[in-house]
Amino acid sequence: MIGYLVRRVLHALVTILVAVALVFIAVRAIPGNPLLARFGQHPDADEIARLRAENGWDRPVLVQLGQFLWQVGTTGDLGRSLARTNVNVTDELRKRIPATVELTLAALVLAIPLGIAAGIVAAVWRNRWPDRLGMFLALAGVSVPIFFLAICLREVVTFLPTSQRLPLTMSLEPLTGLLLVDSLLRGRPDVFVAAVRHLLLPAVVLATIPMSVVARITRSSLVDMLASDFIRTARAKGASLWRVVLRHALPTAAVPITNIAGLQIGLLLSGAVLTETVFDWPGLGRYLASAIIGDRDYVAIQACAIVIAVLFASLNLVLDLVYVWLDPRIRLQ
Repeated sequence: MIGYLVRRVLHALVTILVAVALVFIAVRAIPGNPLLARFGQHPDADEIARLRAENGWDRPVLVQLGQFLWQVGTTGDLGRSLARTNVNVTDELRKRIPATVELTLAALVLAIPLGIAAGIVAAVWRNRWPDRLGMFLALAGVSVPIFFLAICLREVVTFLPTSQRLPLTMSLEPLTGLLLVDSLLRGRPDVFVAAVRHLLLPAVVLATIPMSVVARITRSSLVDMLASDFIRTARAKGASLWRVVLRHALPTAAVPITNIAGLQIGLLLSGAVLTETVFDWPGLGRYLASAIIGDRDYVAIQACAIVIAVLFASLNLVLDLVYVWLDPRIRLQ
C-alpha cells in the first residue's frame, strides 16, 4: 500500500513538472513580443532590451526554464505582471483562487448528488418516461454552451444577483477567502445569505455539464449492475428494490462514477473561465480571460495555466487514493 502511494505521488510530481515545462515553453513559442502590451505601438527599443535582460528573456529557453523552476520551487514566485507595473502575479492569484474554489465546490455540491440521483431514477425506470426525460435533460445540459445558458439566466432570473460575490455595500475581512466559510466563522449570517444569493446562478450554470455527464454515467453503470446475478439473487431473497439499488448496486458501481466525477472537477476549472466572465466573478477564470483578451499579459497567462495544471494533477492524485479506498482489488494488486 505504501509503495502504491509513493508511486502515485511520484507520478503526480512528474506530471506537474512536465505540465509546467510545456506551458513555459509554449508561452515563449507564441509569436510576438509580450512587452508590446505595455509599450503599445511605439515601443522604446532600449527599454525593451533592458526589460528582456532584467527578466532573463535574452537567455536560452532551457536556461530560463531552469531558473523559473528554481524560483517557483524556492520562493513560490510566479513572476511579475507585464501589463501592471510592480504587480506580483502570485499575490493576484492568491486573492482570486479562493473565489474560483468556492464556485467550483458549489457547482460540485449541486452536480454530483443531483447527477447521481437522476442516473439512479433513469436506471430504475429504464426505457420509461423518467428515463427518457432524465436523459433528454442530460443531453441538453451537455449540448447547451455555458456562456449561452449564463446569458439567458441573467436575463430571465432577475430576482438573483448576477455579478460579484457580495453587494458593493457589504464587506467581510477574509480568513480563508471562502465567503461562505468566513461569514460563518465571523458570525455574519447576513453576509452568508448574500454570498449564497450571489453564488447560486454561477454555480447552477457551471454545474450543468458535470451534472449531465454524471447522470449518464450513473445510469449506464447501474443498468449493467442491475442485470447482474447477485442483484437478481438479492431480489429473489425478498430485498426491496431501493435497498438493492442503494446498498448493493450503487456501491459496486461507485468506481466509474467516481472516476468521471473527478474528471469533471478538472473540467470545471476551464468552464469557470466563461462563467466568471459572464457573471463578473472575481476569480481565476476571469483573471485569465482578462490577461488573454485585454492585457496580453504572458506572465499572468503562464501562471494561470500552471496553477490549473497543478490543481488538475493534484485532484487526480486524490482520486487515485479514493479508488484504493473504494476498490480493495487495487490494494491487493
